[in-house]
Amino acid sequence: MFPSRVLLSRSVWKGPNIVPLPIVKPVPGVRTLPIRTQARSATILPNFVGLTFEIHNGKVYNEVTITEDMVDISWGNSRRRF
Repeated sequence: MFPSRVLLSRSVWKGPNIVPLPIVKPVPGVRTLPIRTQARSATILPNFVGLTFEIHNGKVYNEVTITEDMVDISWGNSRRRF
């Protein structure tokens, strides 16, 4: 079995769903505004760890801070339901 098939939940030929987001490295001691996104099917990347995002659930934006265990899952799995 190919190692990439274990890592990806989608077909191997499709690859992960990655949405380009405006990522700015946070300055220590300064609170940055959360990044808003509606792309719930996109994959959380390792460089998002420690950042705060607002994920739209169809009604409102919910604030989520990305941790190590959220990497490689979709945004829709990390948001709160209604």
